[in-house]
Amino acid sequence: MDRIVMGKPVISGAAEGLALVSKEPLSLWGGLNAYTGEIIDRRHERSGAIVTGKVFVFPQGRGSSTASAILVESVKAGTAPAAIINLKLDPILALGAIVADELYHKTVPIILVSREDFEAIQEGDYLEIAPDGTITIRARQKE
Repeated sequence: MDRIVMGKPVISGAAEGLALVSKEPLSLWGGLNAYTGEIIDRRHERSGAIVTGKVFVFPQGRGSSTASAILVESVKAGTAPAAIINLKLDPILALGAIVADELYHKTVPIILVSREDFEAIQEGDYLEIAPDGTITIRARQKE
């Protein structure tokens, strides 16, 4: 059964994909390989996971203004997440998404959700994001 969550768009846009969920903040600078889409921070719980084409669900960014450049480079390389869902606003990620849209005409929506809604999204759920921040969650199929 689908669930609907109302998020607040920081960067509006439509996107869809499988959820890649982390409970830990991540700095894209030193944490994401922009050319492969791999999380490379070896201390991070999702180290080795690929964000490309997924809806990356994590609490917030963690430092470094250069994270915006990593997001821009990942958009250019075609390895960026389809969208980002956070608990807290990260102006650095928002800046990266704005610049990527201006340079490459590719939007990476960034949506803020409540803690309750954040916890409702599970690894592998299929998420559809509307420009108004509506997130449709389709639970992953049990095998």
